[in-house]
Amino acid sequence: MYRFTLLAAFLFLSLAAGRAQWALQTSNTTADLRGIHSIGNGVAWASGTNGTVLRTEDGGYVWQACSVPPGAEKLDFRGIQGFDANTAIVMSSGKGDLSRLYKTTDGCHSWKLVFTNPDPEGFWDALRASASQLTILGDPVNGSFVYETSGNGGKNWKRESLPISLPGESAFAASNSALFEQWNDGITLFGSGGSEGARVFTSCEPCEKKPFDVGSWHVQQLPFFGQGTSSGVFSIFADVNGASVTYVAVGGDYSNPEREGKAAYSLKWLKWMPSQTPPHGYRSSVEFDAPSKTWITVGPNGTDISTDDGRNWRPVRPDAVRHEAPDADRNWNAISLPFVVGPHGRIGKLNSAALKR
Repeated sequence: MYRFTLLAAFLFLSLAAGRAQWALQTSNTTADLRGIHSIGNGVAWASGTNGTVLRTEDGGYVWQACSVPPGAEKLDFRGIQGFDANTAIVMSSGKGDLSRLYKTTDGCHSWKLVFTNPDPEGFWDALRASASQLTILGDPVNGSFVYETSGNGGKNWKRESLPISLPGESAFAASNSALFEQWNDGITLFGSGGSEGARVFTSCEPCEKKPFDVGSWHVQQLPFFGQGTSSGVFSIFADVNGASVTYVAVGGDYSNPEREGKAAYSLKWLKWMPSQTPPHGYRSSVEFDAPSKTWITVGPNGTDISTDDGRNWRPVRPDAVRHEAPDADRNWNAISLPFVVGPHGRIGKLNSAALKR
């Protein structure tokens, strides 16, 4: 008995000391998860196919299954934005009225339909929310992307005028992160892709002297992201450090995830540069981990990190010696640190120590 106890203790310590960069969690769902929003203080919301919404209040120790919004049993919830442990808005993506917003204020026991896509040919790609504004990004309708805002919780919406879209151009709803909004500074960016190549649209209230194309919107082509209906910019994020801002965009070709990924960085306003060493596959989501000063990007075939503001990326892989799950680095769709989500109900939580290997 004594020898067995020592052996069990040794195995436990070995496993505990060897967590992967993403420690796999129990979600109790098989839904394809693409929406994730970590609010802080242990509270996070996740969403996915078949009207699935999950919530945790204890840092991921327990993920609670929420009630399905009425009429949403077959909807694909690609984006979710939480405000606190009881309040969140979830967005479904689909053609026409399959794109909808639902809101809960009672910890997801009940939901209210807030807004339904009024465009029969439209398709919503991303949702962003703050205490004062809701923003929706959708694929082009009548020749330009849909960008709608509401300042009263979704009761009324205002559609912005955007530059003309290219033939076959679209945004991507893979991770709810093709749209990035820097609320305090009035800066908005979103990425696109298609047969004519990838572009980044930027609106900047403090930058009136810049040469904008339509209203406050400026468009840049990113030729190094390639061309194709399944290729382009899938995710944009920013590291804001006082007056210094670093933007990073990632993507690639989702139809060929093993092909070398694409990434770019911008250290100055509208100065996008391709990464010298890109991620080792298509990447659908990117975010910055401030404590470790590390950029993290994920996709179907792995996880990559950058410690030089997106110039160079290297893969972070599980370590068999540490008894890490062999697939801990892969099969991911979206990040909202410290969490990451993927297909078949996969949820992981960041182990920052793995970034230092």
